Amino acid sequence: MRDTDFGDRAYRHKAHFRKKIIFIPFLVAGGLALISYIVMLLWNGLLPEVLHTGTITFWQAMGLFILAKILFGFGKGGGRGGAPWMRHKMERWRDMSPEERDRLREQMRSRCNKWGRHRGDFDWDQPAESATPATEEPIKPTE
Repeated sequence: MRDTDFGDRAYRHKAHFRKKIIFIPFLVAGGLALISYIVMLLWNGLLPEVLHTGTITFWQAMGLFILAKILFGFGKGGGRGGAPWMRHKMERWRDMSPEERDRLREQMRSRCNKWGRHRGDFDWDQPAESATPATEEPIKPTE
């Protein structure tokens, strides 16, 4: 008889959980609306005076918030926030062997060789050569 009581209690717990799960979409929508309203208030309170921008509506604030979340990530907790594309790159780098990392570094150096200190195959670590060699005599002015 005790097994039957436990089964009934588990069934009642599942039914109670199903009733609660109905409210999750409403909670998400309410949270998004509250955050969008706060973004709108902050934008309209600060940026028109500081940066001379226009004011925004509630729906524009919601769009900005969603865009920022898409671009900068949803913050999964534990310091794993950031943009999803950056996390993907870091995971690829972590999964590479040391030889693959070295090969990628060399590819990036060859692609980016035209910028920075490698321009024109000039060795920046060596002192610059003077325009006139020291072995030649300086030109004497004629009178």
